[in-house]
Amino acid sequence: MTPTEFRARIATLTAQLAGRALDADLDAWLNREHGAESPTYRELKAACEAGVAAGWLCDREGGGIRYGRIFKPADDLHGFSVDVVDMADIAGPHHVHPNGEIDLIMPIDGDATFDGRPAGWLVCPPGSAHCPTVAGGRALVLYLLPQGRIEFTRD
Repeated sequence: MTPTEFRARIATLTAQLAGRALDADLDAWLNREHGAESPTYRELKAACEAGVAAGWLCDREGGGIRYGRIFKPADDLHGFSVDVVDMADIAGPHHVHPNGEIDLIMPIDGDATFDGRPAGWLVCPPGSAHCPTVAGGRALVLYLLPQGRIEFTRD
């Protein structure tokens, strides 16, 4: 898996997300159509694991979290940016999602959860905020941010 192949795979998914409201209906749809038992999930998890192992994903570290924005928002990604984090039993910095956030939760060891959710998708609506938290092991989390918008806070 190369960054170019990864981008093409993500673009296939974001084409299905373009123009949709980031809400509970999208959360349910993603988990039904592309959930933890689906080919999409398995492909994206394998791609993320390969990218981390090769060093082109999660190429930065801070506060015990490995992270990195692999792609800025672009037309071929339907306006989404793509970030991947590698976290184990830790809470990240508090932030707000001005345009919402779509997360793919991929446990690596243990029964890791992200914000209390197991393997699969979590859709955070516009204006939502959190301290992203992985508990119960290690997980990779892929973030899709509309227009790449995220605002870190002091809380």
